[in-house]
Amino acid sequence: MSIKLGVPSKGRLMEKTFDWFGARGVTLSRTGSEREYAAAVEGIEGVELVLLSAGEIPRELAAGRIHLGVTGSDLVREKLGLWDEKVQELALMGFGHADLIIAVPRAWVDVTTLDDLDAVAAAFRARHGFRLRIATKYHRLIRDHLRDHGVADYQLVDSQGATEGTIKNETAEAIADITSTGETLRANHLKILAGDPVHKSQATLFKSRKADWGGDNRAVLTTLQSRLGLDG
Repeated sequence: MSIKLGVPSKGRLMEKTFDWFGARGVTLSRTGSEREYAAAVEGIEGVELVLLSAGEIPRELAAGRIHLGVTGSDLVREKLGLWDEKVQELALMGFGHADLIIAVPRAWVDVTTLDDLDAVAAAFRARHGFRLRIATKYHRLIRDHLRDHGVADYQLVDSQGATEGTIKNETAEAIADITSTGETLRANHLKILAGDPVHKSQATLFKSRKADWGGDNRAVLTTLQSRLGLDG
């Protein structure tokens, strides 16, 4: 038996993940072309590397089809209801930092907080006959955040492409998106609402609570955690 470790299949997230494990004596590598998704693990026995998209990893963890997975903490919280009943955080990995924020047009000079947004949303509905639209890919996280802050008169619209462009295209009045520097927001004449981000995301090593941890798998995990310098 072996435990399956899901890692992002491409880009900087894959490279940084390989570097993070490599610095701790566990070498992860691709063994085929980019289309083959073949991979290898050296430095520890009983671990199988599975290359997946970062967005697939939360669902695979929740289904127990992989034992461990590296993905953004935002994706786990967005894709998994009651996420902490399905997965456990083993390590914050220190890269892939991004904030999930809510932004409005810079021209809205009187709107700087969620309370202001709530007031504008109520006025918007009274004036236009429909709710103020917030474009986002993070429906669960934004809905929960706005409910917790008493914002009611809005609707979430899905943004398939560049979220920042939805206001210019007049398909939304505000946005909620991931940002690391804020440069794209500024370029699109948007400003972030004051206060803490909806979520501060980073790459995280998660353990599935639903996977098979019987047989030798528990011992493999203990050995891996020791090698990575993590508490058991």
